[in-house]
Amino acid sequence: MRRPGSDVTLIAYGGTVDTALEAAEAAAEEGRSAEVIDLRSLSPFDDETVTVSVRRTGRAIVVHEASRFCGYGAEVAARLSEQCFHYLEAPVLRVTGFDIPYPPPHLENITCPASTASSTRSTACSGRKPARP
Repeated sequence: MRRPGSDVTLIAYGGTVDTALEAAEAAAEEGRSAEVIDLRSLSPFDDETVTVSVRRTGRAIVVHEASRFCGYGAEVAARLSEQCFHYLEAPVLRVTGFDIPYPPPHLENITCPASTASSTRSTACSGRKPARP
């Protein structure tokens, strides 16, 4: 865990961890608390850390640079839907790159996820959440 939080869990890896941390900071300025999980390893996947966090916050946003279709975030979202279904207060969201072939290096910045802050804003709720089973 790179940053503790209580309203939403941002799950990222690689270069998108900084993007998730920036979104968490922006959410904090608006009074929302976003937890940031740095996966560090895609295989093996750290189910325990991620599911404990999502069950506690009730909300999850997966952030990655790959395309949305068949991207790694789809696997993470599927695992969360299976393992945290009764704890989720909103659908698992994915903030991803565009569904296009990966661009040459000089164009990478225009295809990376930039809407993490707005996704965090729309997903995170303020106030106290009801107790979970």
